[in-house]
Amino acid sequence: MPFTVDQINNIATAAIDFHFKKGNVLSQSIQDKPLLKWFNSAQKEFPGGAGNITRRVKGLYTTTVQGFQADDNVTYANPTNLKTAVYPWKLHHAGITFTMDELLHNGISVSDTQDGTGEVNASAAERVQLANVMQDKLEDLSEGWKRGMNLIFWKDGTQDSKVTPGILSFILDNPTSATVVGGIDQSLNPWWQNRAALAINNGHTAADQSLVQKLQKEMRQLRRFGGRPNLALAGSDMMDWFEQELRAKGNFTLEGWAKSGKIDASVADLEFKGISIEYDPTLDDLGRSKFLYFFDKSTIYPMVVSGEDMKKHAPARPETKYAFYRAVTWVGGVCCDQRNANGVYSVI
Repeated sequence: MPFTVDQINNIATAAIDFHFKKGNVLSQSIQDKPLLKWFNSAQKEFPGGAGNITRRVKGLYTTTVQGFQADDNVTYANPTNLKTAVYPWKLHHAGITFTMDELLHNGISVSDTQDGTGEVNASAAERVQLANVMQDKLEDLSEGWKRGMNLIFWKDGTQDSKVTPGILSFILDNPTSATVVGGIDQSLNPWWQNRAALAINNGHTAADQSLVQKLQKEMRQLRRFGGRPNLALAGSDMMDWFEQELRAKGNFTLEGWAKSGKIDASVADLEFKGISIEYDPTLDDLGRSKFLYFFDKSTIYPMVVSGEDMKKHAPARPETKYAFYRAVTWVGGVCCDQRNANGVYSVI
């Protein structure tokens, strides 16, 4: 027996939630997305409005202490050091469509009524067929959304003026350049600069330990102004060089090389100062396989307009097309409150 349009709509809407949480398609090309995982758990809400997202930041202080005696004149400061960091918010959409023609070719009949008039129960076979048809489309929407937002959150926004700028818009390879970041000129405000050290191993061998020695110094600077780095994301070549430096010094365990009659030739999962260094495949995709980023997660987060986080849409079918539509939208931006608590590092 045929499905009504209302039944199709209900099934599609209910299935979206399932596929965004856990799909059962055996995909062969899904990568880990640690940045997206972090951002999904860290986002905050704001009420929207006509302007940008603004954050008050301060890096200079005017007030000083002076000694005096008897009737010495003293001075008074009038601090005016607040600056406003400005971040845009944008609207993001992903959607799918499927047609009545597709359903018919899969043995699924649709009664073209929006009000459920004459509604009948479709057979078990038809329901299974509909599930099979919808499964790939909804899984594609789910994974496509995750891939798209993950790239947006990493990139600097220059790829499309209609999407929000991400990490690479404020964690820059050259933080001393004459570039306005978040509305503040970083070249005139050294406190508004992220940490950066590129090509660290240039002219060195793994035995020189150039990377770990540089990071040892950098960790002090990342913590200098109250930063608390607690996440490190790296590309594959950066992790490979890290492991080469560890192997170059060849530390033994108390048991020696052999354990239970076997030798484990691998290097343990990487950490630095207790911070796990996670492999982010997206850095390889962006041509940044030799890069490592240290983040203080409390200083970077997405902000989403209230009520606009992963909002589901089911547009009505146009009278000129026998098609169904489903979409998801997210409206917001990415903010950085303190750039000097975050750093970017690379090897050659």
